[in-house]
Amino acid sequence: MLFRKKIVVIGGTTGAGLLAAQAFLRQGALVVALGKNVETSTRAIEVLGKNAHVLTGDAAEEGSVEAAIDRCLERWEGFDGLCHATDDDGSYLGGSPLHKLTPEAWKKTLQPCLCSVMLSNRAAVRQFLQLGKGGAILNFCATPAHPFFAGPAHATAIAAVIGFTQSIAAFYAGENIRVNAITSSPIEAAMSPGALESEAAMWYSFYRQFPGGGRAALPKDFDSLASLLFSDAGAFITGQVIAVDGGFGNSDHGIF
Repeated sequence: MLFRKKIVVIGGTTGAGLLAAQAFLRQGALVVALGKNVETSTRAIEVLGKNAHVLTGDAAEEGSVEAAIDRCLERWEGFDGLCHATDDDGSYLGGSPLHKLTPEAWKKTLQPCLCSVMLSNRAAVRQFLQLGKGGAILNFCATPAHPFFAGPAHATAIAAVIGFTQSIAAFYAGENIRVNAITSSPIEAAMSPGALESEAAMWYSFYRQFPGGGRAALPKDFDSLASLLFSDAGAFITGQVIAVDGGFGNSDHGIF
């Protein structure tokens, strides 16, 4: 489905980003993964294999994503898509309830998430416009924007990414640049064992995510959708925010 598609994955050395990069490679893509530190980048080189190239850099800093896209153009002689799946969203700082939330935690939650997605999407759009053949962007929100797992600051950041995605999708549709987002419940392979086994996570999975008898999301639940959005079969799909959450969004039970 993605044979010879050249895709840059931001956050592609850990968590959801690494899982996405592996899925694209299985579909025949050529990948450049950008990770934030040398340690995770080194591990990713071994995991991803010969059809991937790994760089280290902070997506929230000017120039890092441009370097990854340039490497994609040099190494794979093209650039077809960008997947933003960085785990550096500051959720650990913004998970406090509102009455305990500080301005510092608010800023440190929103800044890395929103700055990195703006810079990565801007770099991709600029390159697509220069190449003149369109392309695809997928912004991956691996935690749902509702308060069960997300504190108010983190929920605000994810909601902002959704609005941002829809805005640029509308603006650049005429340039054949497609922009979509995937929201989800937590992914089992990207969660720590402690988080996965917590009472809250178990309750959420059993009562809110019904397929499979109640469980966390698995990497395979996202593979086909993410691949579709980068493939030629997804050429008429843009501006969509698609939830892969085991039916939570369609549940008539509400959030609590």
